[in-house]
Amino acid sequence: MPLTQDQIIRFLKSVHPYDALPPPAVEELAPFFEPWEVETSFSIYDLGEKLPGLFLIYSGQVEVRDENDVVVSHLGMRNSFGERGLLRDGIAVTSASADEHCILLVLPPIHFHRLIEEYEAAANFFDRTRSSKPQERSLTTSLVETLMAHVPMTCAPADTVQHAATLMRDKRISSLCVCEQDALTGILTTRDLSNKVLADALPVSTPVADVMTANPFTLPPSAIGSDVLHAMMEHRIGHIPIVEAGKLVGIVTQTDLTRYQAVSSAELVSEIAQANTAEEMAEVTARIPKLLVQLVAGGNRHEVVTRLITDIADTATRRLLTLAEEKLGPPPVPYLWLACGSQGRQEQTGVSDQDNCLFLDDSVTEEQRTGYFADLAKFVSDGLDTCGYVYCPGDMMATNPRWCQPVSVWKAYFQGWIRKPNPEAQMLASVMFDLRPIGGHFGLFEDLQKKTLKTANKNSIFVAHMVSNSLKHMPPLGLLRGLATIRSGEHKNTLDLKHNGVVPIVDLARIYALQGRLEEVNTRARLEAAEHSGVLSGSGAQDLLAAYDLIADTRLEHQAALVKQGNAPDNFLPPAALSDFDRSHLRDAFVVVKTMQSAIGHGRGTLS
Repeated sequence: MPLTQDQIIRFLKSVHPYDALPPPAVEELAPFFEPWEVETSFSIYDLGEKLPGLFLIYSGQVEVRDENDVVVSHLGMRNSFGERGLLRDGIAVTSASADEHCILLVLPPIHFHRLIEEYEAAANFFDRTRSSKPQERSLTTSLVETLMAHVPMTCAPADTVQHAATLMRDKRISSLCVCEQDALTGILTTRDLSNKVLADALPVSTPVADVMTANPFTLPPSAIGSDVLHAMMEHRIGHIPIVEAGKLVGIVTQTDLTRYQAVSSAELVSEIAQANTAEEMAEVTARIPKLLVQLVAGGNRHEVVTRLITDIADTATRRLLTLAEEKLGPPPVPYLWLACGSQGRQEQTGVSDQDNCLFLDDSVTEEQRTGYFADLAKFVSDGLDTCGYVYCPGDMMATNPRWCQPVSVWKAYFQGWIRKPNPEAQMLASVMFDLRPIGGHFGLFEDLQKKTLKTANKNSIFVAHMVSNSLKHMPPLGLLRGLATIRSGEHKNTLDLKHNGVVPIVDLARIYALQGRLEEVNTRARLEAAEHSGVLSGSGAQDLLAAYDLIADTRLEHQAALVKQGNAPDNFLPPAALSDFDRSHLRDAFVVVKTMQSAIGHGRGTLS
């Protein structure tokens, strides 16, 4: 049926972003939309074709397929498609066909580009990347490399304390990094001079090495300001050297920091680090939902919010380990407590259970493993549960004897999972590839991840099974406006933003890390490393990062909204709670994820 200009104008005014344009602009734009009437199965465009313009569905339904001929979306009335290709080089990156009789409105490329150039609402709508949130320069979001002193004052271990004191006085500083060549060996502070030299009446000729703090706590330049503040609160220190690849590159002191945005999370860390019982810690962790609201309202991106929230869990874990040792006595052999799951990836939100395990020195006896360390595991896991980090439903905890083992047994576990990748092995390997040391002797984990990645990477059968396992969680794409909600049960008519939103991307990132032998554990860091290493193409990585940011930010915004309403945070979002604008962007993010799943499922890790 032919459409009149009045019909097109009325329709455009009911569709975002045109409903946000001035009425004269819509009336001026309407004549450029060319109506296409197509029958069922008509090929609207093929992959690699020059696009005739932006498509807007007036009626009917369209099927979109990716480069592997896998259906990624079914679109209905008011949905647009074709913008991704138009925003690149004008060439289609998908194919589209009519599922049924359709009337399409086609806006030629020249008018599409003019539209997004002239109107911010249109530019924001068709730019499927997550628009930057307005933020002030803050400690929370600033990298340590922007906060640190890049040329720290140093001295040698053999220098005298008098020389060091003179240097600190003349330079008006409160600490010196003690180095041999570029390698950091210790740190000397004015407190050391006061408490160890003056108080004990040591001669001014005393070597710095005798009074310095050896092997001080350090951070890499990639840390953020809140990491510094949290570490200072937890360890009660005022100076943190910044080290990269074993070399001293800077130092951050208390005077370098402001507590503007990070103060709330830092206060929680400080209070937990000084708590004497799990119950005292629970009073602190009960404030995490309010912290989540504050951080989200402050415009912080998801990777910052989840890092800060995970810092609190890390501190609680380490404090519980200390309390356990005070109760049980010194450990009979070295041990290492590790987190996996969201805590391991530093991606905890307002809803988190606990996933952890214990690595024990190979000298441990069976009596020690089932006695002291079983008691330690129970004390810490019970304490975490008291703090709100509920027991893992899958019993992936150090309290399970299977996950409290000597390092040699852990190595055998990984070798066995890689050699025989049955479904359980795939699941366990997926969990254990996200391990991150929390407290204890970190040397027990040294090189294990690197060696395991190398072994796994060489086993093509294991990699293939891991890829297949990573595709079990699919984004919620369906017929209704491109989104498929849960059909029944308590969460009927909602989207599971964890298992069908974030988890598919977490699984993809883990596969890229396996393919590239990348040691990063955090999902966003893995995606960035995959791009830098060539595992992912630049365009594929940027599309997937943008999709991840949108989905993860939406999840946190949903949780914060629930908390503000007085409800417990969860991962189940009703699509009706979203505007057409946000729903459209979320659908496009899911399409990107499904496309990347399709690519990796066909043996390709890139999206061109």
